[in-house]
Amino acid sequence: MFVPLAEESGLMRNMTLCILRKAIAQQQQWLEQDMRIRIAVNLSMLDVTDATFAKQVKNMLQGYPQVAQWMTLEVTESGFMHFPNIALNTLRALANLGFRISIDDYGTGYSSLSYLQQLPVHELKIDQSFVRQMLADKKSEAIVQSTIDLGHNLGMEVVAEGIESPAIRHRLRALGCDLGQGYAVARPMPANELEVLYNRQANPPESGGTP
Repeated sequence: MFVPLAEESGLMRNMTLCILRKAIAQQQQWLEQDMRIRIAVNLSMLDVTDATFAKQVKNMLQGYPQVAQWMTLEVTESGFMHFPNIALNTLRALANLGFRISIDDYGTGYSSLSYLQQLPVHELKIDQSFVRQMLADKKSEAIVQSTIDLGHNLGMEVVAEGIESPAIRHRLRALGCDLGQGYAVARPMPANELEVLYNRQANPPESGGTP
């Protein structure tokens, strides 16, 4: 309910810009530490249908030449349905700045497949409502599989949301899903804890024993 209330109250644009400023600063810090951690930021319908939004984001990137290529901007299908021409221009401008564009909660909106032809989309995120049910419901698994195939055929990466068990994680791997998020992958954590996790995985301890 928070996002709809923020949109109705007129706070959404300023909130998104504030989050982006913090994300850009954090990404720059990680790049200076030679840490390659991608940050994703959600955009609302009001953001992508604001003809000035891309220019404001471009201004934020001044002095941060490499940051955009390590950031993903996520938009839901409904985000480009109301004013498709403005949204299309906004997303193209953001993609030209170097951002990856992701369609969030794919499969829950009303978009035409033709939008996937027009939009500069790099990634599809399968909605968690399908992922959580896929082991118990064949139709949900079929939707997950078809979305993975569609994304790959269009040259996109596919991300599964709502992975909450090792069994679902293993099944998604078998289906060819590229990336995933959820409690079975990692729980939300502050930046300093993520840095510890990143360094631990990038530099695993050497195993003992004879080589």
